[in-house]
Amino acid sequence: MTTFLDNIFNGLALGAVYALVALGFVIIFKASGVMNFAHGSLLLLGGYLTAVLHDDLGFAGALAVAVLVTAAVAGAMDRFLLHAGGTDPHAAHVQTIVTIGVDIVILTDLSRRIGGDLLSLGDPWGDSVSGLGPVTVADSRIAAIVVSALVIAGVFALFRYTSWGLSLRASAEDVEAAALMGVRLVRIRTLAWCLAGALAALAAVFLAAFPAPGLERTTGQIALKAFPAAILGGMASPPGALAGSLLIGLTEALVAGYQSDLHILGEGFGDVAPYAVMVLVLLVRPTGLFGGKAAVRV
Repeated sequence: MTTFLDNIFNGLALGAVYALVALGFVIIFKASGVMNFAHGSLLLLGGYLTAVLHDDLGFAGALAVAVLVTAAVAGAMDRFLLHAGGTDPHAAHVQTIVTIGVDIVILTDLSRRIGGDLLSLGDPWGDSVSGLGPVTVADSRIAAIVVSALVIAGVFALFRYTSWGLSLRASAEDVEAAALMGVRLVRIRTLAWCLAGALAALAAVFLAAFPAPGLERTTGQIALKAFPAAILGGMASPPGALAGSLLIGLTEALVAGYQSDLHILGEGFGDVAPYAVMVLVLLVRPTGLFGGKAAVRV
């Protein structure tokens, strides 16, 4: 029972961090129709900046700078590289391909800088653990759940109670109608990219924290595990991204915790389990858990 509870808590912590990344995918898709395959390199950029700056600025200062810089890079990527292709829905396919090229460029440079090192982000939790009843939990896992919950609540509040959130939801429903009503589509879209970049930088802190050994050049690839979470919930559904992330996190933790009992599926099944869940769900609900049928005028 203790092992089960331990796996459940670890799964919730992983799911909470994946939710930060998955929300970035969803926000960008709602604002621009682009699948941002450069999200992993943005995450790695945020983590790298935190790692190299924390000795001089302290953890909080380094994280603040990393979040701001990563948000600015994401916004600049959209404004100067992607938005030049126009706002036509068909341009989103080309822009999605462009993000693959951007990912390769950023990832190559960061991989050269990091090399084979394991970088510490200087987080205040270190390798300390706490006891919650019969379960012993790393403090970094507790911090991941608490911080992610607060940030996600803030993002949902932005969607619900601000003019930017209203404009984003309006443009996601009908771009032409939103433009005719005076919504500044370029600004809404750029701010969405900035927010997604900031969330990715924050997620890097918890993905590199204990029990992970630290930030390495492959850390950005973990963002790909949040991609099935966004697909599961429906790419245009923030609540779906949250639900999908928790499902993926729990699946990964349970498969890893009971790997010895699942040896018939192979040692590396934990790595592909999120994608297996995604395929199974999409076979039943092709639009995702929270996706709906789109109305098309003919």
